[in-house]
Amino acid sequence: MKTLRIGSGAGYSGDRIEPAVELAEQGDLDYLVFECLAERTIALAQQARIGDPAGGYDPLLAERMRRVLPFVGRHAGKRRLRVITNMGAANPVSAAVEVRRIARELGLSCKVLAVVGDDVLAELRPEQVLDNGQTLGSLGERLISANAYLGVDGILDALREDADVVITGRVADPSLFLAPQMFEFGWAASDWELLGRGTLVGHLLECAGQVSGGYFAEPGLKNVDDLARLGFPLAEIDADGAAVITKVAGSGGLVSPATCTEQLIYEVHDPAAYLTPDVTADFSRVTFTQESTDRVRAKGATGRVRPEQVKVSVGYLDGWIGEGQISYGGPGAVARAQLARDIVLKRLALTGVEMQEVRAELIGMDALHGPRSSVEPWEVRLRVAARCDERSDAVRIGNEVETLYTNGPAGGGGASKSVRQVVAVASLMLPRDRVNARIEA
Repeated sequence: MKTLRIGSGAGYSGDRIEPAVELAEQGDLDYLVFECLAERTIALAQQARIGDPAGGYDPLLAERMRRVLPFVGRHAGKRRLRVITNMGAANPVSAAVEVRRIARELGLSCKVLAVVGDDVLAELRPEQVLDNGQTLGSLGERLISANAYLGVDGILDALREDADVVITGRVADPSLFLAPQMFEFGWAASDWELLGRGTLVGHLLECAGQVSGGYFAEPGLKNVDDLARLGFPLAEIDADGAAVITKVAGSGGLVSPATCTEQLIYEVHDPAAYLTPDVTADFSRVTFTQESTDRVRAKGATGRVRPEQVKVSVGYLDGWIGEGQISYGGPGAVARAQLARDIVLKRLALTGVEMQEVRAELIGMDALHGPRSSVEPWEVRLRVAARCDERSDAVRIGNEVETLYTNGPAGGGGASKSVRQVVAVASLMLPRDRVNARIEA
């Protein structure tokens, strides 16, 4: 029976690159998938594209592709490696152009296709209501993006066109992994049980190192070896959807029933009804069995008919956050930091700074005097942050913290301040017949 090998090269935009290269070189893979989008990530990418029409794709796209493209394609005596990624973010077409440029620079011949259709801003209406209760019309010019969660369709089309590299925008995370299973095994789009099994594989792999020991370790309770060389996971899958989760031999980390269970329930509201654009997956009877070291068999997933609507992630501008920090160390550090906090909050009120939300907190740290030996910490850091409608108000938050140098308690140091625009994210549902994925060369 044919066994398909799919590896996970990233779990988010800024993830490590070396484990993906290790998978490409040593994993004997059929597919390497880079899952790099979050709701806020694509909103920020849309904002970047406004400033640069050729931009808006993942900032690490070029570096990742430069490292793994030499392994892509057909190699004598080895499997054909293909890459699927949502690093196209807000601009899959420009991302594909960049990958082709890198391939030419490396002297490689790769067929690169982009999947588009997730940008549905033009399909929305002002009266539609977001999950936070606001209407789209109320956002006015603050509205910057609306991206539907595509399923497998566009990716399948690209694989049928014999693409070596498939670059998408917003696609549901597990769909990136489900598509190659459907393509290689010929699964029907209405075989809900098989699609549920394939979606389980995708969900386990989508966060990369989380299922192989990252974000799992807790010294003395859940020990994981060699996290500095954490190996990203791969799945061995057969035509019936049976799967084993493992990693490259000799890499750091851990694959166990416990790591798989934690990833199984990650971001799952109802294990019996995990909604994706492709299937309503049921994980409620999933079991994990340790077959050998770092090899876990996953089974028990099923599925039923897919939802009639797809989720749309809407990004919009929602004010500014101003922040200031300052540290106090030595005897009486806590009392001085508390006084500093009181001063800043009173100053913000006295000077009439308009704030929608404010937080003023003391952060205990080890940076100033090493490990503390007394009940009262030897160091503490004051952080004051506020969300404001106007940038000018947000600027004043950090300024007031900084003035503690000469207008506050003794011994403050290491002050910092920053202002950043808030890109907020909300969701709504859209009938699936108003979302159409397609490929572009």
